[in-house]
Amino acid sequence: MTHDTAPLKAPSQPPVTENRQSSGGAIERLAGIMAKLRDPETGCPWDVEQDFSTIAPYTIEEAHEVADAIARNDMADLKGELGDLQLQVVFHARMAEEAGHFALADVIESISDKMVRRHPHVFGVVERTDGTAAQIGWEQIKAEERAGKQETGALAGVALGLPALLRAEKLQKRAARVGFDWPDADGPRAKVVEELNEIASAADDAARAEEFGDLLFALVNWGRHMKIDPEAALRAANSKFERRFAAMEEEAGDTFAGLSLDDKEALWQAAKARGL
Repeated sequence: MTHDTAPLKAPSQPPVTENRQSSGGAIERLAGIMAKLRDPETGCPWDVEQDFSTIAPYTIEEAHEVADAIARNDMADLKGELGDLQLQVVFHARMAEEAGHFALADVIESISDKMVRRHPHVFGVVERTDGTAAQIGWEQIKAEERAGKQETGALAGVALGLPALLRAEKLQKRAARVGFDWPDADGPRAKVVEELNEIASAADDAARAEEFGDLLFALVNWGRHMKIDPEAALRAANSKFERRFAAMEEEAGDTFAGLSLDDKEALWQAAKARGL
């Protein structure tokens, strides 16, 4: 593994021996390791030359690897992936501290303050409520925070870096809060059919690409009304495709690539019949 081809991973046996017993001590130890890696004179040249934009893709990748470990119910892997994700936070915080913006302690203090502020039913004087009421209160507080940042539009603050399906769902939920939504699943279902027809009648490649994007957006909307998580549904579909395709290859062996499409379809149907 090299820095050029893979996200930065925490050293398995770092040369620092601070107290590992408390969470605070463990985070301080990791912050110290990052400070040494970023030292312009004695640090790692690759780490020193990085900036926010070059590290951001690794941060996104590590978040997806956490989700993958959870989906596989692999707790040992989840521990490691959470560590890799924590390293990304420490990396960004270190670069920010070097530039004079904020430090890791400020990051932790900020999220601590936010969680207390957004849970007045737990930490404040507001009466404890059920989950639905708490969610409504959470959204109201978030809206007030956006207003304080002059992000007053209903769609303000939906991160551009989110996966496209997830961002589409979040945009739709924001619009729904101010009444711009179908009353039931029939509306978005009809919209899916409409978008399919518009793809078929598109005049050129650019128009087809645009209509295809509209179709994906409509599918997310339909799924939202059926309480289906589009990211989770697509991940499951990807996994199912991988399982069935692997079964096809195993069944056919070295002859797979040379089989006719009909023969490959028969293998696919056989894998499907086995419940793969």
